[in-house]
Amino acid sequence: MNILFLCTGNSCRSQMAEGWGKQFAPAGWKITSAGIEEHGKNPRAIKVMAEAGVDISNQESTRLSDVMLDQADLVITVCGHADEHCPVLPAGTRKEHWPLDDPAKASGTEDEILDVFRATRDEVCARVKDLIDKEASVEAGGAA
Repeated sequence: MNILFLCTGNSCRSQMAEGWGKQFAPAGWKITSAGIEEHGKNPRAIKVMAEAGVDISNQESTRLSDVMLDQADLVITVCGHADEHCPVLPAGTRKEHWPLDDPAKASGTEDEILDVFRATRDEVCARVKDLIDKEASVEAGGAA
């Protein structure tokens, strides 16, 4: 199984999803993330993931390539822009959309902004865990 998380800039939501995916995925699964554009990693995303015990500091902010799309079994778009601008997928590649709010747009004090990042982190965690449980069940021959 090869899961690709796709966002606009591959700086926050898709990075979190990749981190959680690598945490929960069975051995042999490939979990990656990419952006329609490349914006670099958001330091707050790295910080709140570290608080949860997941180190995403060594992940790359990557621009989507044809090779990544060709290798993906499942593409998850994590923002509306990526969903709208997702290229045509190869035959057999499935797509799912998660409409996650962008924590990078949060305003307020640093603590208030970090709380928004933590809420996104926790939502992404729950979604990724559910997805991997479902896909692992299908792969094992169970019902989706």
